[in-house]
Amino acid sequence: QVQLVESGGGLVQTGGSLRLSCAASGSIFSIYAMGWYRQAPGKQRELVAGITGGGSANYADSVKGRFTISWDNAKNTVYLQMNSLKPEDAAVYYCFCSEREDYWGQGTQVTVSS
Repeated sequence: QVQLVESGGGLVQTGGSLRLSCAASGSIFSIYAMGWYRQAPGKQRELVAGITGGGSANYADSVKGRFTISWDNAKNTVYLQMNSLKPEDAAVYYCFCSEREDYWGQGTQVTVSS
């Protein structure tokens, strides 16, 4: 089993920045990829950004140029730096980890005030 602990969510004004962190722990064999999804009220969960162990990253079009994902292999921690936040970025952000199976964090709320 792999446990994911997220942190870094909160309230920020439009144009502000937040950094989310997600640390994986437990019986980790080999993590293939980590990343973030988000879900706003009344909307489906969507991929925000993902990164593989080789460093290949992909982003949702809506966040390209504003969000940056990074992964500290030594700490099994993935980060999401979110800049120039918009009200439409407000959602619960969920960390995921693809190892022998997929694991999910409990979610962290991001609120963007206009």
